[in-house]
Amino acid sequence: MAYGINAGGDPEFERQMRERIIAAALEMNGGGSNFSTFKNSRCNPQYWNRTNNGGFELKNGVSPSAAIRDIFVNGRLYAFECAMAMVMILYKATIDMIGEGAFDRYFQNLFLWDWSYDDNLRLITTFNPSERTPGDVVYFKNPDHDPDKQEWQGENAIMLGPDRYYGHGLGIKTEEAMIASLNRERVPGSRISAYLSDEALHPDFAYIQSLGQSRAVRKTNGPRTAIYSRIGCKTYIK
Repeated sequence: MAYGINAGGDPEFERQMRERIIAAALEMNGGGSNFSTFKNSRCNPQYWNRTNNGGFELKNGVSPSAAIRDIFVNGRLYAFECAMAMVMILYKATIDMIGEGAFDRYFQNLFLWDWSYDDNLRLITTFNPSERTPGDVVYFKNPDHDPDKQEWQGENAIMLGPDRYYGHGLGIKTEEAMIASLNRERVPGSRISAYLSDEALHPDFAYIQSLGQSRAVRKTNGPRTAIYSRIGCKTYIK
């Protein structure tokens, strides 16, 4: 499998981080956490405050890296939806690559909800299916989902390998099996199938690597460039 998609990046760092993303997805799959809607989400109150919209806000005085690791260690205490799961997996892989100290410097005041993520988790979206690589986040879209079950409008998933995907709530499945699971949640009588969309998302590996090499906290209170990260049916502006 070819790596080094990011121009100017270190192919070895990218290879290792993609492996860490896959490993984190496998950890989550076996960690005991449950799928839930935002309304029914839950978290470990030792590390997180659950907000009214079902998100998880880092408690004051808690190490960001310890709070993320707890999701994978004490999964039975957590329930959340699939977009949050993807961000958690990317955070876990980032900790594994740059270390707890660097992560705690750069990823303060964490808030987990849908596709909300810290500015320093820079994400890149591609729309060429031929560029999909294990470790990417992909999206299975279910355009004719039951309108009373918005949670089944699609499934965010980590590409683990050729025709192997992890989606929180659905587990590890082939493309065909993912689509079959979503098709069971369509409007009765629908003939419009779910499908794997063209888009794929991955971290800016070169930037993540730079965080592990720098000792100074990057300033975020100056002029900012909007970064567009799109996965599924929404567009996110940082």
